Amino acid sequence: MKLTSPRSRLASAAVAGVALAGLLSACGGSDSSDDGASGPVTLPFWGWANGQEAVVKAFNVSHKDVQLKYTKVTDQLTMQKQLTNAVKAGNAPCLVQNTAEYVTSWVSQGALADITEYVGADKERFNAGSWASAQVQGKLYGVPTSSSPNFTIYRTDVFDKYGIEPPATWADFVTAGKELKKHGIEITNFAGEDPSTLEVLAMQAGAHWYAIDGDAWKVDFQDEGTLKAAKVIQEIIDNDLNSTMSFADYAAVQRTYDNGSTATRQISTWQMAGMVQNFSKSFGKWALSPWPAFRGEAPKTPAGTNLTGSVTLVTKECEHTQQAAEAALWMSTDPGAVKTMASPETGNGVMPALADSDAYVRESISQKLLGANYGPAQKVVTDSLGTVTTDWAFGPNWTAMFTELQAGWAKVVSKEQKVTDLLAHMQKWTVDDLKSRGINVKG
Repeated sequence: MKLTSPRSRLASAAVAGVALAGLLSACGGSDSSDDGASGPVTLPFWGWANGQEAVVKAFNVSHKDVQLKYTKVTDQLTMQKQLTNAVKAGNAPCLVQNTAEYVTSWVSQGALADITEYVGADKERFNAGSWASAQVQGKLYGVPTSSSPNFTIYRTDVFDKYGIEPPATWADFVTAGKELKKHGIEITNFAGEDPSTLEVLAMQAGAHWYAIDGDAWKVDFQDEGTLKAAKVIQEIIDNDLNSTMSFADYAAVQRTYDNGSTATRQISTWQMAGMVQNFSKSFGKWALSPWPAFRGEAPKTPAGTNLTGSVTLVTKECEHTQQAAEAALWMSTDPGAVKTMASPETGNGVMPALADSDAYVRESISQKLLGANYGPAQKVVTDSLGTVTTDWAFGPNWTAMFTELQAGWAKVVSKEQKVTDLLAHMQKWTVDDLKSRGINVKG
């Protein structure tokens, strides 16, 4: 794939600048070596994505000397908590599914192995942005598994019934929400445990919660972009345009989309899999439209939580680093494995991280879900890859920061505090937390 392709720009700056000394409290590679290792080895692998069991089964059938032992974790956030406990206890698995925003945090804790020597030569097989998402300080700590184009999915029958056009801007989105509210329909859902909506809108608006400033991290949760995002979110909440269902009852959330009581989602391809697997009434009634823009600005989609795609990380505790790295590479490049994960029917509906992934656009979205809108949807997916934010950095305490953000977001959704109150708290908390870790910080 040519470097001028949109895919090469996916999250290319997500970890840019992290090579500067003093920015991480601890950065360790793996001291283990598999030279001379012989015989079959078993590699524990934790993940949450649909389709991984099938991929693991295919790997185990095709490999004599290496076997994967798969454990399914509930979701991404649960993974961070369970991995934290496992690292502390000294029993972390060899392989871990994760997303790009957590890589720097895990490296800073010395939890990951440097696998550059084992898979570094395969760089050209992946798009440049996805490859960068698995790196910190120029070293590779995992193998990228997916890219994540982003867009809006909406109920065509509901929008047609009330004469609403797909929102081109966030102002349009709020206006549409107010119209839908008249008919007892909510335009979106803000789960109290999931502050990614705030993150991705801030990112889209040009915010930089973390940035590199000389030999320090600069923290800013109150910049112009973040406040612009906060205004949109607050207007949605103040006008009661959103539902507040927790993803703890995932099936119930999906039913609200299926029965038409919630009319839109801002998602990527992988989230469509849950819709396909849980719907029974609304197949063929959904369509895709571009991610809403801020008024007066060109279309731009975020590359935030889950949106830079996933990586398969290799932990420092793994006694078989080379085999783990090669297994991760196989899962991301084997044609059968990639096809399984790309389909929302058999996998998680993820776009591969491969340099040449155009052939998987059709695989990654559901004709059953979209019906007659399936053809136009393919262009929306492809186009969204060309408008991705590329200058976002994930800080070294991202995991802890996101946990704190979750607690405050729950209060925002329940109207106990404003978004701006949460942002002020996060500014002070994040600076204090970084200082407590001995990390240079400004803010």
